[in-house]
Order: sequence, then structure tokens, then C-alpha cells
Amino acid sequence: MAHSVILLAHGSRDPLWRQSIEAVAARMAALAPEVAVRCAYLELCTPTLAEAAAELVARGAGAISVLPMFLGVGKHAREDMPRLMDSLRQQYPSVEWRLQVPIGEQPLVVDLMARLALESLPPA
Repeated sequence: MAHSVILLAHGSRDPLWRQSIEAVAARMAALAPEVAVRCAYLELCTPTLAEAAAELVARGAGAISVLPMFLGVGKHAREDMPRLMDSLRQQYPSVEWRLQVPIGEQPLVVDLMARLALESLPPA
């Protein structure tokens, strides 16, 4: 397994909340079955980022991208993510770690959200 992806979401006590993140992971697996993808959560549910990372490393991942599934750049993205990534880099120095821009900050996602919002308008 050359490259893997962790979709990192906030987490919730509500088990139904996870469905949207897990749907993204399932779609990724369908589109690119050769890429190992796991969901992880910062709090309130499991697996944690460390647990998902440990599983992928144990399966032989040489490079892991972490994609924060956040719409905005708040405290988690500014402070928690760099600290968590530093910890992973120290624990697994032979793995190439990439922290991606949060999903809501990516131009393609911003464009798609704007288009979806415009579709919801009544006809002129």
C-alpha cells in the first residue's frame, strides 16, 4: 500500500452523524480501491487520528494524507492539527505525512457549495 488517506472529522455522540463522513470514505474506496481510506475523529467517537494512523502504518502505509473534513479553519485546524501531526511524525518517522487544507477551504468545494446554494433558489 503506497498511499493512504485519513478523513478527519470533529466527531459527535450521535452515531448517525458519522454517516456523511463514512459515505465519503465509501465513495473514495469505489473510485480508487487501491487507496486505503479511513475515517478518524478528534473527539466524542472512535477511531481517533492516532488509532487510524496506527492501523494504516501496520498495514504498510508509506505515505498518509490527513484531510480535515472541516468547513472552516477554527481552533482545531489552527492549533490541534499541527500538534497531532507532529506527534504522528515523531511516532512514525519513516512514514511521509501530509496535512491537507481543510475541505471547506478548498476552491473546488467552495465553488460546489455556492452552486448548490444557488440551485436552491426559486426560479426567476
